[in-house]
Amino acid sequence: MGTVRTLVSGPDTDGTPPTSARNRAALHTAAAERLASDGSWEQAYEHLHAAVQLLGGEPYDELDRLRREHAEAREQSRRDSLTASYNRRYLDERLAALLSEVDLRTTGLCLALVDIDHFKAVNDTHGHLFGDRVLQRMVAELDAALPDSGFCARYGGEEFALVLPGRDLAQAVEISEQARDRIARHDWSDLHPDLRVTVSIGVAHAAVRPVEVERLIGEADLLLYTAKESGRNAVAYRASRGGRVRLAGAAGARRSIPQPVRTTG
Repeated sequence: MGTVRTLVSGPDTDGTPPTSARNRAALHTAAAERLASDGSWEQAYEHLHAAVQLLGGEPYDELDRLRREHAEAREQSRRDSLTASYNRRYLDERLAALLSEVDLRTTGLCLALVDIDHFKAVNDTHGHLFGDRVLQRMVAELDAALPDSGFCARYGGEEFALVLPGRDLAQAVEISEQARDRIARHDWSDLHPDLRVTVSIGVAHAAVRPVEVERLIGEADLLLYTAKESGRNAVAYRASRGGRVRLAGAAGARRSIPQPVRTTG
């Protein structure tokens, strides 16, 4: 920003110092426009703040406009372009922040990874544009009963993550099982008369520090794989006592439930 300061504080075109506050404010505004067009929003703010001070602190519509544009651009950078859910980048950043913020000694933090069962067959049968509509509908169903503190993010492809801070394992399993059941019972016939969609879910719980984002995701992914290996359309979790993997709801009566090795502490 040194070159811009030189421009703002340097001489006018006639060689005399720019004594007019309004002229200097105009230079700051022009610099802010250039920086904003390059995505350098924080530097643009500094120039607009300087312009406001030069104008006596009067309300400045340009500053409000750039702030709104920055907020919109920031939000768009966090969103998946197809489903409008949060994207993988936001998921990783937010999980890292939550793992350092939440009190893991009380309820901890739960992460559920959700995968659409046999989604490749949906794409192969109906085409990818149809599959996109299924993904968009899936986000609406996953969002339907999330607690206020929770959020849904697209993990990749047909996989989604449900982040549930402030919920213990039993609560997270219940939320996940309700989502699984809601999706299984959902009327998909408006997309296609023969369409039926189910999901498999793995629920991981971070209860002690340190827990790395990769390890938490790895445990949820391992439990998701267990739900699929157990027959799909199920929620898998690791019991607090004993650490055995179980399936929630009616799926818990299934005979064969693999017991993968724990990936988190």
